[in-house]
Amino acid sequence: MSASTGWSGSATEILRVDPSVSFADVDTYAKPGFTGSKSDGKAWLGSRATDLRELQEKLYANGRSGDHRSVLLVLQGMDTSGKGGIVKHVLGQVEPQGVDHTSFAAPTEEERAHPFLWRVEKALPRAGQIGVFDRSHYEDVLIVRVHDMVPREVWETRYDEINAFEKRVVESGTTLIKVALALSKDEQRERLARRLRRPDKYWKFDPSDVAERGYWNDYMAAYDAVFERTSTEYAPWHVVPCDRKWYSRVAVTELLVEALHGFDLDWPAADFDVEEQRRLLRES
Repeated sequence: MSASTGWSGSATEILRVDPSVSFADVDTYAKPGFTGSKSDGKAWLGSRATDLRELQEKLYANGRSGDHRSVLLVLQGMDTSGKGGIVKHVLGQVEPQGVDHTSFAAPTEEERAHPFLWRVEKALPRAGQIGVFDRSHYEDVLIVRVHDMVPREVWETRYDEINAFEKRVVESGTTLIKVALALSKDEQRERLARRLRRPDKYWKFDPSDVAERGYWNDYMAAYDAVFERTSTEYAPWHVVPCDRKWYSRVAVTELLVEALHGFDLDWPAADFDVEEQRRLLRES
């Protein structure tokens, strides 16, 4: 990796959603902000993993010492956009006990009996944790909207409910990093085809994923509405092209590192007399 390889600026700013660009028009093969090749990206990811591990451990240690802050990474994207791969290759680099991971599937009968944010509230990260939502409360204004699962007057009110909810979350000490993974329809077809060519990947294939491709334009419009209605100063959206998996992993890692650097973390001070404990230990 050359000295000039890396980020040309803050990933947080570079990847922030541009309201003038439709989600359907995002260059999904681009690597905005990163100057380098695939091999450079993998080297960068390895280097930043060291930073991410130390920052996450400091966050966890401070959480154990009374610091109430946490991070919540929200991952949204079409099927095969690489959400699971990011969880594995990015969050898999840190101490597991410092990560709260939730994958939101279709709501259970109990969950349907409550307001849509009820199950989300229960899954928020604890103090000192990095929380990860693999899909999230945004399903209730994406798939629910696309398939008319509830009347329009119901899902229309949810944007404002989400904004109010996220404002409370941020004010409580949780930094939100909302990432929309931008995938091309052609790349999705190829990724689904690869699953059908490999018996060890059949378990990941769902025939409904093919049917959902027929609603592609509706999903793109639904994402545009999400960005327009819920990208706020306190919880902005970031758009990460993901036709190149290595780039999306580098980008999400950088977003996490930048957020954690913003906490200005240090190791918590001892709440005991260090010298006394050293003496007692020598004498024991």
